[in-house]
Amino acid sequence: MLEHGGNLRDAIAHYGRPLQDWVDLSTGINPRFYPVPQITDNAWHRLPEKSDELLRAAQAFYAAPAMLAVAGTQAAIQALPRLRQRSRVVVSAPSYAEHAYQWSQHGHQVTELAYSELNAAVPTADVVVICNPNNPTGAGVLPQMLLLWAEQLQRRGGWLVVDEAFADTLPGTGMTPWTDRPGLIVLRSVGKFFGLAGLRLGFVAAEQGLLAKLENHLGPWTISGPAQQIACAALNDKAWQADTRNYLRQQGDRLRSLLSRQGYRSSGTDLFQWCADADLQLQTEQLWQHMAEQGIWLRLFRHAARGLRFGLPADEAAWQRLERAFELWSTRK
Repeated sequence: MLEHGGNLRDAIAHYGRPLQDWVDLSTGINPRFYPVPQITDNAWHRLPEKSDELLRAAQAFYAAPAMLAVAGTQAAIQALPRLRQRSRVVVSAPSYAEHAYQWSQHGHQVTELAYSELNAAVPTADVVVICNPNNPTGAGVLPQMLLLWAEQLQRRGGWLVVDEAFADTLPGTGMTPWTDRPGLIVLRSVGKFFGLAGLRLGFVAAEQGLLAKLENHLGPWTISGPAQQIACAALNDKAWQADTRNYLRQQGDRLRSLLSRQGYRSSGTDLFQWCADADLQLQTEQLWQHMAEQGIWLRLFRHAARGLRFGLPADEAAWQRLERAFELWSTRK
């Protein structure tokens, strides 16, 4: 399997530092997660039938005409390549690595291109896959451009797949309102903004025919009863959502400012910041190693995108640990 953030067990095994003594900044997950409500007893007892309440809450939150709940967007990322015959697939790069990996695993011809090269590639592609905003760089493409791409691809029976896992801090910028158009598929996740990655719950927005094919492929009972109840509460809690967007904006600004004071340029979203190898004065692995020695776990990218991704510290103690680690790093440079 591919390497991902959140692999704190690897850090524990390698450095021998106990779990409670790590500051895990290796993901872009909101550290102040949604407070889980009390779960009714029947959620554990009954088979988890498809929840109309959950779909109504998701469609309202994401402004989508129709949606399918899936066991994390990873389930959809793995399933979508199986719903097409061999296709020419263009994937934005750098990007969440599972997209290119899963399409190539199922026999498709995959080309990874920089964001600046995507527009020129659309006329000869059958499928274009893009993270918007991008993980890990935070790069994005305007909705108007994405709609043009979707129209071009649809004329040939193609797809535009837009992974919007990190779009919840940018309300009004997503593509979900237009997903009743054939060929436009949008993936959304409750794991990042709501901080509920352990639910394994995401949503696919697309036209009804494609959602039916995907649902048939994935089979019944894919979302647990407790996950359905928790997600309904989170998706309907507008006060928590507004407060959390303000909180994440402040925390994102603080992280950007901290990196800037170290002399590092960064990009990203309110949930994470990205520093490319050049931004880190070509000392990416050295800084990653230093932080690990201080008990701070970052996401190191070694291949298509060389750099470090910094998630948000969970509390003031974690912020102080990160700042002290940077002070020690400054004395070593």
